[in-house]
Amino acid sequence: MLKRGKFWLLLGRIALAVIFLAAGIAKLREPWLQFAVSINSFKIVPDAMLEPIARILPWFEVVVGVAVLSGIQLKWTSSLATVILGGFLALLIRSWAMGIEVDCGCFGSGEPLGPQVILRDSLMLVLSLAVTIGAFMTSRKKSLSSETSPQV
Repeated sequence: MLKRGKFWLLLGRIALAVIFLAAGIAKLREPWLQFAVSINSFKIVPDAMLEPIARILPWFEVVVGVAVLSGIQLKWTSSLATVILGGFLALLIRSWAMGIEVDCGCFGSGEPLGPQVILRDSLMLVLSLAVTIGAFMTSRKKSLSSETSPQV
């Protein structure tokens, strides 16, 4: 039976994986050009990078989702997810503060940037931080218990 901490870590890990999988798959279901238009509206990427980012980022999100779901090297995959979500959130806050009207593009097209999107993405970042902290704490407990186990 799972201990309570491990249960919450598993639940958080599944939720975080679903977020990345849903975001990546939603973008993959639309033409890459549509996502490139969303990226371009943020006005931070050179035109030459729009196509590569629009084609690669959705697949990268799917890979991160699968990696987090698998639990393999969770400390590092959840850390990567946290950095990605932090970067996305910073970009959203910057754009909103500058008054740039953009389509978030977070889960495909058609989602205008506003306070609700920023709140939702903030909560996703908090979830990701919680999973990362839980993964590091679990890893530390494992290493501490293996150090205190008698050597045969």
